[in-house]
Amino acid sequence: MLEKKIIGAKRELVKYAWLIENMIKDVVEGLIAKDKDMLEKVLKKDEPEADNKELVLDKLCMTLIVKYSPMAKDLRTILMIMRINNDLERIGDLSTKIGHSALFLIGRPQVKPLIDIPRMADIASAMLNDSINSFVKEDSAVAKDVLLRDDTVDALRDQILRELITFMGADPKTIDRSLRLLSISNSLERIADLATNIAENVIFIVEGKVVKHQTL
Repeated sequence: MLEKKIIGAKRELVKYAWLIENMIKDVVEGLIAKDKDMLEKVLKKDEPEADNKELVLDKLCMTLIVKYSPMAKDLRTILMIMRINNDLERIGDLSTKIGHSALFLIGRPQVKPLIDIPRMADIASAMLNDSINSFVKEDSAVAKDVLLRDDTVDALRDQILRELITFMGADPKTIDRSLRLLSISNSLERIADLATNIAENVIFIVEGKVVKHQTL
């Protein structure tokens, strides 16, 4: 019975992650397309739905612990679901933050072509998707691959920072818009970090190996 309940909890986790992934994609796509309706949908519909899923999944996990007193692997799995649930909630908050910055930017002239931010979003979304899949399938190889992509996101964030510093120095009128773009890139970098955290925890669960702050 408990095994089936855990499978059900994993299924709900995947649904939650899918919603969060789409929030990331939609806020960046809304920024690029200057689509106010898409951005407002994320803020007014998707965000409350994500918050509700987080609460439901947390309650489900607590119920499993109280009702079944799980031990060993079952307990570790449930605790992992709760930890990922918390990470997804934080990623949802970051997506919302991106959405607010995007709404500010779409009515104003572009500071620079939006090339690196969509790349960051694509990589971070894929990292999140793969980290969740690695947990569900207990596949540490996929989790390790997620870790290798984090440096690419960091490099893109640093590149955006350098470019924006140049723009702000050349034209102070771009400062507000540049800071919003920097906030977006920092949020995407943080999303990639949270996906990396999930992957690191998967490696620990599957292999019993702590890889945080270590080279694989």
